[in-house]
Amino acid sequence: MASVVELTYYPIKGCAGTSAGEALLTPAGLAHDRTFMVVSEEGVGRTQRRDPRLALIRPTVDAAGERLTLHAPDTEPLDLHVDTAAARRKVDLLGTVHQGIDQGDTAAGWFTEVLRAPSRLVRVPPEHDRVTDGRIPGTSAYADSCALHVVSRATLGLLDRKLAERDVPPLPMNRFRPNIVIDGWDEPHTEDRAHRIRIGDTELGYAKLAVRCAVTMVDQGTGAKAGPEPLRTLAGYRRATGGGVAYGTKYAVLRTGTLSVGDAVDVTSWGESEL
Repeated sequence: MASVVELTYYPIKGCAGTSAGEALLTPAGLAHDRTFMVVSEEGVGRTQRRDPRLALIRPTVDAAGERLTLHAPDTEPLDLHVDTAAARRKVDLLGTVHQGIDQGDTAAGWFTEVLRAPSRLVRVPPEHDRVTDGRIPGTSAYADSCALHVVSRATLGLLDRKLAERDVPPLPMNRFRPNIVIDGWDEPHTEDRAHRIRIGDTELGYAKLAVRCAVTMVDQGTGAKAGPEPLRTLAGYRRATGGGVAYGTKYAVLRTGTLSVGDAVDVTSWGESEL
């Protein structure tokens, strides 16, 4: 039987993730997932596409979301009280304007030092009402699109076998930064066809395939680009209809609740792959 083997949320968009044995699932995804974003002084969101050093930053947030602690190599840790009351400012997330709450000059100085570029930290406002796209719409904080990104171990296993044919070492799952990793499906890319999923007391609805970008070429341990893989190999067998390559699946949240590592994954509705 298929089951959840990894749960990961990413408190700050583009930064390192936090593994969890259990996580609250909200309408916007795993609790605290991408609730913060680093922006330029002009308010443009930073991602690993252009700022791969984000991967070196390890944020942790308390259960209430009131304190954020930041760690990075060769830098003093920073402990912040999260501000949800300050004035809102416009921020640009991949070309779309949203609102953010600036977390102050101390946080800005810390990120500027680590990223070697003028930066500020913003938090998504409590009134954030973003609607995400896909077959089943939903919401998310500062994720690229949908609330949840799901990848199965069988899917990574197929990629690693194809990489081996090119004498390329296997890649860790964190290259793809999923929220939920599933094991127990024999067929790679089963997540493409799993259109409704029950996990514990939660339910997920298929939104769309995840079209991959240059972030997959960033070594998450060193914060350095290590391309051209996996995009070169994926282009040979996972080309998306609208361009690019598809790997993993995005889901909207149909029913909130609690997810745990070890939970059974029950597919209640199957569909055809869009690839």
